[in-house]
Amino acid sequence: MARAKKGVYAASLTPAGADGEPDAKKLAEFCRWNIDQGLDGVAPLGTTGEGNSLPLAFRTALPEIFAEAGFKSSEVIFGTGSCAAGDAVAATRAAVDAGFFNALVLPPFYFKNVPDEGLFAYYARLIERVGNDRLRVYLYHFPQMSMTPISVSLIKRLRQEFGPVIAGLKDSSGDFAGTLEFVAAADDFDVFPSNEGVLLEGLEKGCAGVISATTNASAALARATLSTSGGEAGELQDMLTAVRVAISKYPLSAALKQIEAWRTGDDSWLPVFPPQIQLTGEQKQQLRNDLEALEPGSGILSRRRAAA
Repeated sequence: MARAKKGVYAASLTPAGADGEPDAKKLAEFCRWNIDQGLDGVAPLGTTGEGNSLPLAFRTALPEIFAEAGFKSSEVIFGTGSCAAGDAVAATRAAVDAGFFNALVLPPFYFKNVPDEGLFAYYARLIERVGNDRLRVYLYHFPQMSMTPISVSLIKRLRQEFGPVIAGLKDSSGDFAGTLEFVAAADDFDVFPSNEGVLLEGLEKGCAGVISATTNASAALARATLSTSGGEAGELQDMLTAVRVAISKYPLSAALKQIEAWRTGDDSWLPVFPPQIQLTGEQKQQLRNDLEALEPGSGILSRRRAAA
């Protein structure tokens, strides 16, 4: 099965090695641990994973590392969007060649105010040059960051031209009403909000799940929320939302790497890639206070063994 399964994904963090370069092996181990905690899948090399701050050579090499680590195609959605269509093609083709057919593709985000015609040309070039019918493209709508929104009319045109290759969309806009418009845009089109605060409501209203930054820290809590029913599910959803709110007050990649450093006792998790910076001392202390206020129910600060 080529298409990504529905459910809860983490927009995976990218750790750095001792040389300051991204560490593929450690990233794969972290993604495996999160799936073992209950996630349905992972989405490496997206915004939280600092994908567009990483060398193209790393991005094209990573899928083979995931293949060697035994990940299933249906549980990984690689971020492959780039300003240059050729780079997006190279990153997407590398994923497909390694047996991973699901690609989360940002629009080209350097030039602003481009018409849908230009965005259509970008996605068409990607699909045609990868040239594999098993490819499944998930459009990435993040207008606050990319300043290049995905429109419902563009979705409909791409679906008409490329059918099931246009498989879905990640909506990081934070506009849940807009998310539901995407859900209604096409049949058999999987829409993933980026906020697990709407996990249960989104599933009820036709969303496919979530692809979230903060589920890097709350994978087990998200799984528990999905695995229960009635009032208990509502209580777990409230805790999941509270965790999301607490962490979202800080730069997400830096905050989540700080949490992972606390949980593993491994400060090598702390570096982020330029132009991002680590949390200040004040931010670090306030984040710790915010998370401790949610313990023990959240389990976010529970220690885990660092990978050998």
